[in-house]
Amino acid sequence: MITSDVRQKAHKGRLVLRQLATLTEEEKNKALMKVAEEISLRKEEILQANEQDRKGAIEEGVSQALLDRLTLTEKRLDEMAEGLRDLARLEDPIGEVLDTSTLANGLRIDKVRVPLGMIGMVYEARPNVTCDAAGTALKTGNAILLRGSASAIHSNLALTKVIQAALKETAVPSEAVQLVEDLKRSAVQEMITANGLIDVIIPRGGAGLISRVVKESTVPVIETGVGNCHIYVDQAAEPEMATNIVMNAKIDRPAVCNAVETILIHQEWANRYLVELCHLLSEQGVELRGCPETQKIFPQVKPAVESDWETEFLDKVLAVKIVDSLESALTHINRYGTHHSEAIVTDDSATAQLFLTGVDAAAVYHNASTRFTDGGQFGFGVEIGISTQKLHARGPMGLKEMTSYQYRMYGTGQTRG
Repeated sequence: MITSDVRQKAHKGRLVLRQLATLTEEEKNKALMKVAEEISLRKEEILQANEQDRKGAIEEGVSQALLDRLTLTEKRLDEMAEGLRDLARLEDPIGEVLDTSTLANGLRIDKVRVPLGMIGMVYEARPNVTCDAAGTALKTGNAILLRGSASAIHSNLALTKVIQAALKETAVPSEAVQLVEDLKRSAVQEMITANGLIDVIIPRGGAGLISRVVKESTVPVIETGVGNCHIYVDQAAEPEMATNIVMNAKIDRPAVCNAVETILIHQEWANRYLVELCHLLSEQGVELRGCPETQKIFPQVKPAVESDWETEFLDKVLAVKIVDSLESALTHINRYGTHHSEAIVTDDSATAQLFLTGVDAAAVYHNASTRFTDGGQFGFGVEIGISTQKLHARGPMGLKEMTSYQYRMYGTGQTRG
C-alpha cells in the first residue's frame, strides 16, 4: 500500500503519464493560457499566502537579498503569467523527428522527441519556480512532483491550488502537478530514492541542497549548479562599458545565481579605473573584499580570504582580485568557478575569443552582463533551472531539455534472419 505523501502523489502523477503523452499541442497550450488567466484572477489570494511566508522569513532574520527571492508582487505574478503565455506560443518539441534513416532492407528508423515522464523537483525559497517548473512540464507532456522549502510553503500551496483548479477546466489532468506538503528532511530523501515512481530529479537551490541530492539520489539527476560567476575586466576594456556591466551584474538582483560574485581586473585597467568602480559599488551598499593589490589601490576594501573566492554570496558582497594577464584570470576562474556563467569585458576580439574557448562554463559572455543567463532571456519562455553539467542538458533548461527521445521503426513485414 502506498501511504506516504511523496509516494501517493508520485503515483498519481505516473497514472496520468499516458494521457499527457497523447495530448495535442492545442490542448496543452489552452491549459497554459488557462493557468496564466487563473494566476491573474487570484493574485490577492496568492499574495496573502506569500505575505505569511515573508513574515516568517523576517522573524527569522533572513537577509534582504534572500527575502527578495521569496517575495511575490503583482508585477512578479504578472511576469509569471506572461511566462506561461510565452510557453504557449513556443513550438511544442514533443513529436519532433530528430533524425530519420532507412536501412537496406527498407526498415525506416525515426528518432523522435518524447516526454521524460515523472519529474521530481526539489527547490528552495523562490515560489516562482512552482509556476515555471509546472508550466515547462505541462508543455512537454510531463508530470511533476514539486517539493519546495518550508520558507515558501504557503506561497507554493496557493500556487499549486491555482494551477490544479485551472487544469480541471482543461484537457490536461490536474494530477499532472503535485506538491509535497511534508516538510521533513525525510520527504526529500524519499523523493530522490523513488526509483520506478520518479524518472528524474532536478534540484534547484543552494550548494548544500544540490550536493546532497547529487550524492544521495538513486534516481537520475539533472544537476543545476550554484553560480559563483566571474567578470574579467581586460586591460583593453572600455571603462564605461566595464563599469556598467559590473554594476548590473552585482546590483540588479544580487540574490540570483547569475549575479557576479568575483571580478578579476587586469592590473593596467585597475591602475586607472578601479578606484572609481569601487566607489560606485560602495555607494550602492556593496561590501568589497579585495586581494592585497586591490587594497593598495582602494584601502577601504576588506581583506579577502581564501573562502571568498569560492563563495556564492547571493548578497551585496563582491570579491575583487587584480591579475596580470588573461591566463591568470582563466586559471582563477577554472579553479574557483562553478561552470555557470563567466564574462570578459574587452575591445580586443582575439583576447575575447581566447577567453570564450578557455573557460569551462555553461554560458560565457563577451561585453555583456552575466545576468542574461536565464531561460526567459534566451527565448525559452521560462526555465526549469540552469544546468552546470554536460550530459543531456547544459545552461538554462527550456522545453527541449525536458524531453528524451525514442526510436520508432516502420516496417513492411521485415524479419531478422
